[in-house]
Amino acid sequence: MIHVFRNIYKYNDVKLSSYNLAVVSRANLQLTRVKSNPILIPDESNWWESKAVFNCSVLNDGNTIHMLYRAVGDYEDYVSRIGYATSTDGLSFTRRKEVAISPVLDCEMYGMEDPRLTSIDDQIYLTYVVLSDYVKKGPIASTALAITDDFSCYKRLGIITIPGSDNKDVVLFPNNNRDIRSKKYMILHRPSKWTGPTYNTYGPSIWLGKGDSVTNFCTHSLLVKPEQAWEALKVGAGMSPIKTRKGWLLIYHGVSIDKVYSAGAFLLDLNDPHKILGRTKEPILTPEEQYEKCGDVSNVVFPTGACILDNELFVYYGGADKVCCVATIDLDDLLNYLLSPSCLI
Repeated sequence: MIHVFRNIYKYNDVKLSSYNLAVVSRANLQLTRVKSNPILIPDESNWWESKAVFNCSVLNDGNTIHMLYRAVGDYEDYVSRIGYATSTDGLSFTRRKEVAISPVLDCEMYGMEDPRLTSIDDQIYLTYVVLSDYVKKGPIASTALAITDDFSCYKRLGIITIPGSDNKDVVLFPNNNRDIRSKKYMILHRPSKWTGPTYNTYGPSIWLGKGDSVTNFCTHSLLVKPEQAWEALKVGAGMSPIKTRKGWLLIYHGVSIDKVYSAGAFLLDLNDPHKILGRTKEPILTPEEQYEKCGDVSNVVFPTGACILDNELFVYYGGADKVCCVATIDLDDLLNYLLSPSCLI
């Protein structure tokens, strides 16, 4: 149960009935933080990642867990780069000292943020956020795509989101991702400009896009919009959907009116991803620890990666825009919970 105080706010000139979270009980299912958190912290001896390392994505190839993470080395311009690390157990990671991906293209000059990894037909894909200006100037965001075979060389495929839509949190569906009936590629994305009566949502929401290629998505439908108090301001996809026997599993973030970032989950039908089978009504992870409550942006749990090890779901997330963290849960427990009456849509 969530105990709340009711307030009235405006967002994009739309009056909202929203809530200031006061007390969150733990009656619902929760992720368990690992004792070794945070698993990655800034490296002061390495200039490009000396201030912050956060919002990491992972890909498990069966032998090695590959991680790409966002790194910041200065606070003046706050230009992000992408680092690389590896692990065999999902907890202890060894970093490469050199930058994995640095800004090269004109669209990357203000930084490369929040990498998300997935594999399609044995090809590794990476989405990342690029900006129209420096962070402190409140830029418009777009999302670009790159491919790699070895996490050393990357081929840029360019921006894949609609210009001016202010689009972040873009994730590709993985292997066998093509829609069963239309044979199209699918993505989840969060165009912040698509709000208001025209788009049937008052806050930035998660959309499902389909296209004939991984660089051209021409049809879009609203999938998940803010509904609960803990996600009243906006929602966004975390990592690429995970295919399970019960549906496509997705961990996502929600932001409350008082700008607390928490994590939730939903489950999509395998054959019809427009259909939501279950969605958490309360967060499954919310800022409680010091490394989540205090950092460059306070009160942030921002999931961006996941993998399954021995039927345990490892969820990787950024803590307070400062460090990389992990929380886990039994996969069957989460799937059963999402199909329980507590999560039915």
